[in-house]
Amino acid sequence: MAITAGGGRRLLDALAASAGLLTVFPVRPRPIDATLARGMIMLAPLAVVPVAVITAALTWLARLAGLPAPAAGLIGVAAAALGTRAFHLDGLSDTVDALGSGWDRQKALDIMKRGDIGPMGVLAMIIVVGLQAVSFGTLADDLRGAVAVAMIICLSRSALVICCARPVPPARQGGLGALVAGSLGWPTVLIIVTVAIALGGVVVGPWGGTGIVGGLLAVAAALAVVAGLVRHAVRRFGGVTGDVMGASVEIGATVIAVLSLIDYRVLP
Repeated sequence: MAITAGGGRRLLDALAASAGLLTVFPVRPRPIDATLARGMIMLAPLAVVPVAVITAALTWLARLAGLPAPAAGLIGVAAAALGTRAFHLDGLSDTVDALGSGWDRQKALDIMKRGDIGPMGVLAMIIVVGLQAVSFGTLADDLRGAVAVAMIICLSRSALVICCARPVPPARQGGLGALVAGSLGWPTVLIIVTVAIALGGVVVGPWGGTGIVGGLLAVAAALAVVAGLVRHAVRRFGGVTGDVMGASVEIGATVIAVLSLIDYRVLP
């Protein structure tokens, strides 16, 4: 089916709006309605391509300069955080603090909305940043591995479609979660998830060194973990929020990166 001029324009608007939301790159503000919001979520993996390329390139160059893997990877993770305003890391810390608070739904949501960070949120950020740094630095030992790092960053954004699958509800009215929660039908979600897993097998696995099966398993496992997080958020908060979506991205990226270090070909 041919893409009309109007349809193409809407795609470009959704891509630009997604980049404006998820990265630091300046984008002309535009009113966001439900249709545009759905497109923003669907195109999120493409919207972060510039951040992914810069992150992977800096990590690879740091390795090329002789820095050890953890240091090089930390440079890359810092670049990714700066390139996304640490948007998803903030969501991770807020979500973990709320989940670990032990309070009822409303008080937990208040903790999440407040934005200050508690000890559990700090610990979660240390673990995620540390694992990503070691993984990215190890993978980016050569140019092919650096491409795998860039792909991991892009594929981690496919976690957002799981957060927005119908009938996942928003945890509260207002904010990003209320606009996009439950906005994607399952056919759309399954297509994007399938493409993400396939790219894991085609790019992340072979170029990262874990093999085709390893790449497939890494992305599939990450999305399964995200699905578990979303299910728990629905039970705990009554739905998802923008913070839960951010946590899903960071957790997804971490799972893919860590599992991409396993060489399944040497296992018995």
